[in-house]
Amino acid sequence: MKKDKSRTMTTNLGRPVDNDQASITTEGQNAMTLLSDSHTIEKLAHFDRERIPERVVHAKGAGAFGTFEVTNDVTAYTCADFLSQVGKKTELLARFSTVGGEKGSADTERDPRGFAVKFYTDEGNFDMVGNNTPVFFIRDGIKFPDFIHTQKRNPQTNLKDPDAFWDFLSLTPESIHQVTILFSDRGTPDGFRHMNGYGSHTYMWYNKKGEHFWIKWHFKTAQGIKNLTGPQADVMKAKDPDYATRDLFTSIDKGEFPSWNVSVQIMKPEDAPNYTVDTFDITKVWSHKDYPLIPVGKMTLNRNPYNYFTDIEQAAFSPGNFVPGIDASPDKMLQVRLFSYPDTQRHRLGTNFDQLPVNAPKCPFGHYQRDGAMNFKQEAGPNYYPNSFDGPTPDKKWATPPIDVSGMAARHEYEVGDIDFVQAGDLYAKVMTDQDRTHLINNILGHIKGAQKRIQLRQTALFYKSNKDYGTRIAEGLNLDIKEVEKLANMSQEERVKATAQ
Repeated sequence: MKKDKSRTMTTNLGRPVDNDQASITTEGQNAMTLLSDSHTIEKLAHFDRERIPERVVHAKGAGAFGTFEVTNDVTAYTCADFLSQVGKKTELLARFSTVGGEKGSADTERDPRGFAVKFYTDEGNFDMVGNNTPVFFIRDGIKFPDFIHTQKRNPQTNLKDPDAFWDFLSLTPESIHQVTILFSDRGTPDGFRHMNGYGSHTYMWYNKKGEHFWIKWHFKTAQGIKNLTGPQADVMKAKDPDYATRDLFTSIDKGEFPSWNVSVQIMKPEDAPNYTVDTFDITKVWSHKDYPLIPVGKMTLNRNPYNYFTDIEQAAFSPGNFVPGIDASPDKMLQVRLFSYPDTQRHRLGTNFDQLPVNAPKCPFGHYQRDGAMNFKQEAGPNYYPNSFDGPTPDKKWATPPIDVSGMAARHEYEVGDIDFVQAGDLYAKVMTDQDRTHLINNILGHIKGAQKRIQLRQTALFYKSNKDYGTRIAEGLNLDIKEVEKLANMSQEERVKATAQ
């Protein structure tokens, strides 16, 4: 924005303003404001439109700019230009957020944390849009609107609804792994700097030979993992609801630049059909013993936003923003997100949200998208292809390697089986300490106590199926009959639902 050196106030279009403390009115005690006061009209009209729709999810967040530097050679797996050479640096924007709460909610709510990174590469923008957990609640995107509705407010009372929350989760057994993470201390990280980030989904990498691989992104905090206990998080809600936002901004402002070591897990495509879990199921992780982390680079945040609205609130991320060398996988949840994210940005920010400076690529680009609201980079050439006026043309060299997706098109449902409970049980029994397990139980009890008994029984049966001690301790805390819980745990999901129907 070009500024007048004299710093004279002007209207939006540059006319000098003589007075900003009094509107133009008639004289006397019964004065009437005049419609001809274009400065006052402009000021009020703009004020009425300052707010854009908040994000449906991830509404409360903070972010910063920084760089990504390649530290290890991964060119055998991907031809992505920004990963092509050790030492190569790429500018980026990172945004961290809570998921379910409104824009004014507290930073320390028990919630997954969004972890989104926009890489401004020489071949277009690449977005890594994930969370601080390696798994998610559901594995098919058709369930997403229903899931989010249960995390929001009851449409009648406008209050958070533990019945809806636990009713949906207990009817969706695939959620048990993420629920176990969420109600551990990992559900309340100590700010954004002390948490990891994950792509969660499986993605495709491919190299110059056209060979492709399945990969998972891991961003490991260099500051060390720190979490808040449930009581600590509750205290911080009242003491400083913007705690994580303040911590991120302040640390960068002081020159204490947070960083994350970036790695990937890589699976050969021939391994996928026979792996112990569905390679493309976002509710599951790949064992690090089977697929160890391979270092890629380092992300460092070193510049705070100049203006929060233009740099962070208007930032638009999408898991479908790929560059050559990276693409999608047959992950059902991912496939739906590829549509949903840019679609909501068009609603929230407008048709040409990609032209906003924070979203625009920093490399040359050429396409035939024309017109629409807020278009301020209109090309002068034709708006159709093919044409004979030297317009941009496709080039087959950028094609993604083909993958086999043959089969019958239908609504294929996952069968609920014991495999959905194995990783949650292992997390409880083999990864958590005694203290971790105690905090987990107490956090769950504090929340689920507000749900109806039949819903408590159904959900506790899922905890029991994951691990007997896990379910037993929840049952005892809720004064549930453990024999009834065990009976429900041994039923099929369909039988369990019927037995706990209203």
